[in-house]
This record gives sequence, C-alpha cells and structure tokens, in this order.
Amino acid sequence: MQINMGLSQAQREEMAEAVTRLLSDTYALYFKTHAYHWNVTGPRFHDLHAMFETQYTEMWTATDDIAERIRALGVMAPISYDEITKSASIRPDDKTPKADDMVANLLQGHETVVRTARAALELANTHGDEATADVVAPRVTAHEKMAWMLRATLG
Repeated sequence: MQINMGLSQAQREEMAEAVTRLLSDTYALYFKTHAYHWNVTGPRFHDLHAMFETQYTEMWTATDDIAERIRALGVMAPISYDEITKSASIRPDDKTPKADDMVANLLQGHETVVRTARAALELANTHGDEATADVVAPRVTAHEKMAWMLRATLG
C-alpha cells in the first residue's frame, strides 16, 4: 500500500533504521537492567533493586511507543531478539558484575541510548519528521535523568 504522509519512502526507511537502533539499544538496556534487578546483592540491595525496577519498567513501556513509530513509518519492527541484538550497540554481560559495576554499566548504557536517541532526533529534524521527534525527544530526557541518578548513586 502506498504511504503518502509527507516523507519519501527513502526518508521513512532511513528514519525507521535510526528508530530501530534506538529500540534495540533501549531493549538491550532494559534487559540488562532487569537482569541486574534480579541479581544485585550487597548492602545496597534494596535501594538498587528498587531503582533498577523503576528504570526497567519505564524502558519496557517506552519500547512499545518506539516500535509503533517504526510501524507508522511503514517498516516492520524487529521480530526477534537476534535482530535486536544485531542493531544494538549495548552488549550483554558474560557474568554477573558487582553492585557498583552494575551501576557503572547502566550509566554507560543510558549515555549510549542518549547518543543513539540524539542521532535519531537530529535525523528527524533534518527530514522535518515531527512525529518521530515527538517519540524520540522524551527518550533523551528519560535516559539523561536515569544517567544522572546512576551517576549520583556512584558518588
């Protein structure tokens, strides 16, 4: 079916690729945060366990909005974890880190997602794609806030 909403097919595909990278990084960080929530130990267990839950819940909700934007652009969203992993710049851990390393890893992950979101936002602005910008801009804000909280937790 022909899509005629003010963006060319090439623009929509380019935007969808950028938004897919954002979805992939968000999903990878969501999973890492959730796994840390399950596995954190030590004297700060309760506080970190609760903070990680707040963060992964926010990211889980966001993945739906991000994926739906990809679909609105006329492109299929990733269908498998393998497909997401290929597009993500955030890599899974091969072992369970200590609590402070978890916090540092998540901080790095949120900063990565901010950079990915900023790149998608810049492209949306270049193409005059306000709808994608409306989905992506709040992701910058959310991940900057989560990064700040993690940074403050590290001291």
